[in-house]
Amino acid sequence: MPDWLQRHPDRITLTLRVQPRASCDEVAGLHGDRLKLRISAPPVDGAANRHLCRYLADLFQVPASSVRLVRGERGRDKTVEVNGATQLPEVLAVLAAEPGPGTVR
Repeated sequence: MPDWLQRHPDRITLTLRVQPRASCDEVAGLHGDRLKLRISAPPVDGAANRHLCRYLADLFQVPASSVRLVRGERGRDKTVEVNGATQLPEVLAVLAAEPGPGTVR
C-alpha cells in the first residue's frame, strides 16, 4: 500500500500535497510520499480547505460532511479522512497500484 493511503474498515485516510489557485480541480499524481491535488480555490479564510473537502466528497461519492481535515489546516501538506469510503475512485486506484520507488515488480 502506498504511503499516501491508509485503509480502515470504515474510512480512508489520505496524506496530501495541495496546490491552491490551480486552473482546475484534479488529481495531479504523486509528490514524494504524498498524493498531489490541484484545486481552484484560493487559500484565503479557509476557502481552499472547504473546496478540497467538497472535491474529495464528490470524488469518493460521499456527503461533504463525511470528509474531515485531520491535519494541515494552514499548510499545503494535509491529512484528510473520508468516512464511509471503502473503495478508491478509479483515478486513485490506478495511482495506488503503481509501484513506489525501490519497489521491485
